Amino acid sequence: MSVSVEELYVEFGGFELFKHVNFIVNPRDRIGLAGRNGAGKSTLLKIFAGIQTPTSGRVVIPRDITIGYLPQQMELADSRTLMDEAITAFAEIQELEKHIEFLNTELSDREDYESVEYHRIIDDMHESNERFHMMGGNNFKVDIEQTLIGLGFERTDFDRLTSEFSGGWRMRVELAKILLKKPSVFLLDEPTNHLDIESIEWLESFLKDYQGAVVLVSHDRAFLDNVTNRTVEISLGKIYDYKVNYSKYLVLRKERREQQMAAFVNQQKMIQGTEDFIARFRYKATKSVQVQSRIKQLDKVDRIEIDEEDNRSLNIKFPPSPRSGNIVFEGIGVCKSYGDKLVLNDVDLTLERGDRIAFVGKNGEGKSTMARIIMQDLDCTGEQKLGCNVKIGYFAQNQAAALNEELTAFETIDEMAVGDIRTRIRDILGAFMFSGQDADKKVKVLSGGERSRLAMIRLLLEPVNFLVLDEPTNHLDIHSKGLLKQALLDFDGTLLVVSHDREFLDGLVDTVYEFRHHKTRQHLGGVYEFLRKRKLESLRELETSSPQKKEKKEVVKEVIAVSFEERKEINKMISRVEKQISESEYQISKLEEEIALMDKKLADPSTIDNGSLFNTYGASKKQVEKEMKNWEDLNDELKEWEKRRTW
Repeated sequence: MSVSVEELYVEFGGFELFKHVNFIVNPRDRIGLAGRNGAGKSTLLKIFAGIQTPTSGRVVIPRDITIGYLPQQMELADSRTLMDEAITAFAEIQELEKHIEFLNTELSDREDYESVEYHRIIDDMHESNERFHMMGGNNFKVDIEQTLIGLGFERTDFDRLTSEFSGGWRMRVELAKILLKKPSVFLLDEPTNHLDIESIEWLESFLKDYQGAVVLVSHDRAFLDNVTNRTVEISLGKIYDYKVNYSKYLVLRKERREQQMAAFVNQQKMIQGTEDFIARFRYKATKSVQVQSRIKQLDKVDRIEIDEEDNRSLNIKFPPSPRSGNIVFEGIGVCKSYGDKLVLNDVDLTLERGDRIAFVGKNGEGKSTMARIIMQDLDCTGEQKLGCNVKIGYFAQNQAAALNEELTAFETIDEMAVGDIRTRIRDILGAFMFSGQDADKKVKVLSGGERSRLAMIRLLLEPVNFLVLDEPTNHLDIHSKGLLKQALLDFDGTLLVVSHDREFLDGLVDTVYEFRHHKTRQHLGGVYEFLRKRKLESLRELETSSPQKKEKKEVVKEVIAVSFEERKEINKMISRVEKQISESEYQISKLEEEIALMDKKLADPSTIDNGSLFNTYGASKKQVEKEMKNWEDLNDELKEWEKRRTW
């Protein structure tokens, strides 16, 4: 059964958020809501969930359809253990179980086997047992364990009170409860905000296989691409429905926008021409009929609106980095505990100038702790040494607390900006979601997320040679993340990022440090290469015995024999050849386009005597053949390098 949105109209203080919106959510839909901040994505989820009432219109939810809603923020109960809190998701099953026990007691006390009442109890018992089995009454505790572990909890956590967990982990408890209820429709508002990479991947797998529908809001592009099969864009109160995931939607949206812009330009020309005619002949009696006709014509025009486009061409760059020594940071035997809780144990870590590194792992494994140790912001045991002439730029969520609360957002940036950047302060603020009057708000009235974004902009203006960023994308939308990523790609210093955002890390880092069981483990290559290796390792861990076990051990020895420097060099060569292949493919595509244009010209009889065109055509053909040979050679070279990458 489907959920339908019918003539939905929402108005706030004279502003129309939704203008008579209509669409249907089908049973297996995976819908990602897209649109600018403030377009109404979260509001639409609240209306679906029955928390907010529209000005007019309605959401029609059939009686048998159940809704599971996860807001960005929620009140958390802390009076139970983790397991007991998760069991509350099965309140209906527990009530049914009590009812079945009551019926069993009733039957055991009765002897009127032929009475109507006895048979009524028997029927009730049969129906209740059937319903109990259909709802998974016999194995719901298995579901709880699988879900909690999938979201990153350990079995040793099950008996801990939820009050012992941080806010992010308690939000995971609420997400687990919603998943366990298995509603007909999931409404998820930023569900990955408090998850690590492994938990996000587990949630993706869960949602892809789920039998119900999913409607979600997320700024995690990889998550949207992996889960959704439909994108509903909200723009200027209207919706545009695309039957594709987010990345494909961006391509189709660009095409639609170009068509929309062309129609808008044509309409503006028509309106201007009509208004000019009216102004010119308004007071001429001989033209009064035509003027009135044109006025009526203008009144009937359905004006095309164009949503304000993000300033995609905005070029934000970090200032040039002062040169540091070759060793940026060196830690030997680093250990850190908080009371009785061991976080890092005997960790060795060396960062060199120009390294681009990601720290990944489950929350609480020590990623942020290590970042603070590198910053020399936290005491620990072991040796730590910062390199020569290292100037650190640090971003963490608590950086926002250091902002001057009496300054406006604009003044906060203006006091640091120098040179021509001062002429673009409002553009930069707008790119990080401080549009219009938001730029003139004082820091003291800004939300936590807004303060974090402001602290990030300040960091963009500092001349540093080592950037340490702890969850820099938490409060950024997809467009702002893209701008920050491009700025970091152009940054010429050393980069360390603590993040769970795969799309953001992809192409940005070339080494991943995994934090696990109080240790770190280095993985050369990007984030997706790391995740691929982790999946292979997880499969190996599941294998108990195999005839190939000896062979696998020999492979592992061979991998260990490959030195760090050799691995680094092989990765560097693979990256170089891949770049050359991309450049070659671009040249081939460009030449083929030119040849296609010449083919059209040569088909025209008037060009038959055009000798220079024939010569250019022949030269281009030879150039394509040469470039194709180069492309084949490069691919052969890439295969050879990849054969050597056996780790």
